[in-house]
Amino acid sequence: MRLSIQHDLTELVRDRVHRLQNTGGNFDPLLDMIGNAHFVLLGEASHGTHEFYRARAEITKRLIEDKGFTAVCVEADWPDAYRVNRFALHRGEDADAEQALGDFKRFPTWMWRNADVLDFIGWLHAHNEHCGATKCGFYGMDLYSLYSSVAAVLKYLRKTDPAAAERAQKRYACFEGYDENSQGYGYAASTGLKESCEDAVVKELTDLRRASFDYMNRDGRLAEDEFFFAEQNARLIKNAEEYYRSMFRGRMSSWNLRDRHMMETLQALAAHLERQNGEHPRIVVWAHNSHLGNARHTQMGERGEWNVGQLVRDEYGADAVLIGFTTHHGSVSAASDWDGAVERKRVRPGMKGSYELLFHETKLPRFIVNLRDDHELHEALFQPKLERAIGVIYLPNTERLSHY
Repeated sequence: MRLSIQHDLTELVRDRVHRLQNTGGNFDPLLDMIGNAHFVLLGEASHGTHEFYRARAEITKRLIEDKGFTAVCVEADWPDAYRVNRFALHRGEDADAEQALGDFKRFPTWMWRNADVLDFIGWLHAHNEHCGATKCGFYGMDLYSLYSSVAAVLKYLRKTDPAAAERAQKRYACFEGYDENSQGYGYAASTGLKESCEDAVVKELTDLRRASFDYMNRDGRLAEDEFFFAEQNARLIKNAEEYYRSMFRGRMSSWNLRDRHMMETLQALAAHLERQNGEHPRIVVWAHNSHLGNARHTQMGERGEWNVGQLVRDEYGADAVLIGFTTHHGSVSAASDWDGAVERKRVRPGMKGSYELLFHETKLPRFIVNLRDDHELHEALFQPKLERAIGVIYLPNTERLSHY
């Protein structure tokens, strides 16, 4: 089937989508589509839109309550999110969800320290209080936290193996002298101004893994969790060191390294939870659409970039469901420059030739497009169109170049 008239395509979409109403059964068709999948990837078209965050949280609650999902893995730094995880699992020292989010201090703070995430973490803490052994954790999968991960590994080893902590401190000392500026280290190492820390961080991760049997068998399940936390921090340091050096080689190299790290983290988390619980876990992933859609079918893929959605699809096939969010217009919390102040900005209407405009022309305010089960609709929408992506920076004056 080939539709050449925009009106016909708009009518087809209007006829085939599931309209969302303000009722408790809003997402039932989505839950039916997900079925027994073990991985559900929930994207967002921006990092600062309340409606995306709220809908994602509501879908995730349904996945936890109705389908037994036991992990939420998000586009956030591993050590910052693990503090939230301890609170959610009733293992931390934080009194409430606001305190548990206290380590999210790096730009953009609004991405995680906002009312919707706060409400969800409070809900997760309460849910876990009454669900026995099938508690749901909260984990990060990003790699920007080089220096805080170094601190976390050293803290773990000082408590577990002081001699190993001394060796680790000497190895990680090669990152000193940059005021915890990871990009400053990356520039110096990539341009030959200083020797890279690559060998040191690989040796530290190798030593930590060699000692894993001893460390994990000291105090049962809690010891396993704490070792896993430390091991992932050490792996993050290794990957972050390479990532910050790669930033000065070009976008594609650094993007691929970052998304490969996210995928490795997701797989490591799945393996850890399976070892503990004896069954294949169900994990929901929160990140931007650009990370969770399948890059193989986008302009990203054409220029040699991959992403988490592509890697998950290649690894798990139909056992993974990829779900994106988008809008035609509205408002967004975003900055004008990296490390800039957060601003409330108006989002311009979707451009001609975009999915956003096509969906807007249906005149339906909220709906679900099911491309997994509706093959006619899938084929009709398969022709390339523009798709908008707003990250933590929004530049409406260069909308086409910056965001499509």
